[in-house]
Amino acid sequence: MNADDEDPTARAAEDAPSSTTGPPPPAPPEPLPDDEAQRVYLRFRRVFGDPNGRSRDGRRRKAIKLGSPSQPFGTGREPRGIADVLASVTSELGWKSPLAQSDLMAAWPDMVGDELSAHSHPVSIDDGTLTVQCDSTAWATQLRLMRGTVTTTIVQRYPDAGIQSVRFLAPNAPSWKRGPRSVPGRGPRDTYG
Repeated sequence: MNADDEDPTARAAEDAPSSTTGPPPPAPPEPLPDDEAQRVYLRFRRVFGDPNGRSRDGRRRKAIKLGSPSQPFGTGREPRGIADVLASVTSELGWKSPLAQSDLMAAWPDMVGDELSAHSHPVSIDDGTLTVQCDSTAWATQLRLMRGTVTTTIVQRYPDAGIQSVRFLAPNAPSWKRGPRSVPGRGPRDTYG
């Protein structure tokens, strides 16, 4: 018996709305396509899954669908300012220390004051040691006496810079190691004394 031989009254009873409030009847299965290629494609899709789910973006979408439903103002979805975004990116990529060190170098006049910054400038940061070049030996000595205060200020303002000590250098003294009049050996010993 095929579909054309059915009783018309039975078909009308099925099509009439039911008076009970139950779940709607399940949708009839999708008819098979007439084309052989479409049938093969649909069978492979059932067996192997959706090809869109095999790409990276497809897997991400599938993971989102399997997880909790996306909510417009849920965790991780709230709008953030550009400063918060940049802070999270710099910490994620490990740029906090170099950025804090460059901020420290730029803010040297604000930390030590106008007078001291006029006679000294930071040169480098190596292994947690800030090296500061001074104009004269007197200014280097003055800053060496203030080393504790300067180091404390740096650690309080720029904790991510990783500064553990500060080294103050006086102007370079002449060297007899190189040049036209250098001689091999230990060099001058009691010339100045």
